[in-house]
Amino acid sequence: MEDYPKTLVELEMRFATDEACRAYLYSLRWPNGFVCPQCGGKRMSLISNGLYLCLACGRKASVMQGTIFQDSHLPLLTWFRAMWYVCVQKNGASALGLQRALGLGSYRTSWLLLHKLRKAMIRPHRDRLSGEIEVDETYVGGVRKGIRGRGAAGKSLVLIAAEKNGKGLGRIRLTCIPTFSSDILQTALHSMVKEGSTIITDGLNSYNFLSKAGFNHIIEFPDEDLNKCRLARCHLVASLMKRWILGTLQGSVSVEHLQDYLNEFTFRFNRRKSKSRGKLFYRLAQYAIETEAVTYSDITKHNI
Repeated sequence: MEDYPKTLVELEMRFATDEACRAYLYSLRWPNGFVCPQCGGKRMSLISNGLYLCLACGRKASVMQGTIFQDSHLPLLTWFRAMWYVCVQKNGASALGLQRALGLGSYRTSWLLLHKLRKAMIRPHRDRLSGEIEVDETYVGGVRKGIRGRGAAGKSLVLIAAEKNGKGLGRIRLTCIPTFSSDILQTALHSMVKEGSTIITDGLNSYNFLSKAGFNHIIEFPDEDLNKCRLARCHLVASLMKRWILGTLQGSVSVEHLQDYLNEFTFRFNRRKSKSRGKLFYRLAQYAIETEAVTYSDITKHNI
């Protein structure tokens, strides 16, 4: 049963203490009761608030251990309010906006918190797309001199997979790729699309492997009728994603963190029809519990 606050008032009343937040995370991580991460034992003894002793193997386990919350010095109250703030921002949240909204002491703290949440926006072992999928690539980055189109200099290459939903657009997947070589595309598409699905591409030779790799492959060649847009779903996603980057992030996205921003855009886009901000909060909390801890060093990669 999905359990989440529906409004900010309900969030504030329900999660007024760290203990209440910890109890909620417990219900998400162990909905059927405690399970030891080490041995799978189900009998435990509560040592302190949030710390449990497995009676089978003697290991101590925490609700936050092995999750995005691990080793954080921030109160869970702050985490919960940050998750709510991120989810209610229709067009995305900035680190400066989050810092001001929560009264955080430094921009670095807000930046790190936001990037950790972005890491959690993609559920580990998520379902792959299926059915009919349009696939195309686009470049992300500022205006640079040099060639345009495929091979554009100084830009980041992003692979787009857009699921058909009748005449409309279903779920999407976005991933950074270094090149559009066959090997790179094959690895990326196997992680994004379920085998047996139909993949629709343009005539790029790098996609010729698809039929032998377990996919049905349809090629849509350029049409002389300019009013009939080929791979229209991918083009729409690319346009919206670039507009979002320009509006929310002022167009400034480093190569090192681009995948995190793509994760946020994907999370928001795939839930664009949800009328409940509380449900988005619930999903983000679920994914945060399933996402392994990352450190400041992991995220910055020495680029800040």
